[in-house]
Amino acid sequence: MTTGTLDSIPITVGREEDGHWWADVASMPGVMVYGQSREEAIGAVRALALRVAADCLDHGEQVPEPLARIFSIA
Repeated sequence: MTTGTLDSIPITVGREEDGHWWADVASMPGVMVYGQSREEAIGAVRALALRVAADCLDHGEQVPEPLARIFSIA
């Protein structure tokens, strides 16, 4: 299994007309957040992606890509 890091997750970032930033992980539907700054949005979307992965583990579901490459699950 190829491993990665949280920093290796592809994140798309943009800015709204009102100045708010958004970030999402396109490969994980629903993993999208807004922030006051670019850095805040990126940090928040990484945290949300980890929460989604933890929820999958808690429910015995497969961890979505690209997070499955980060965790070594036996």
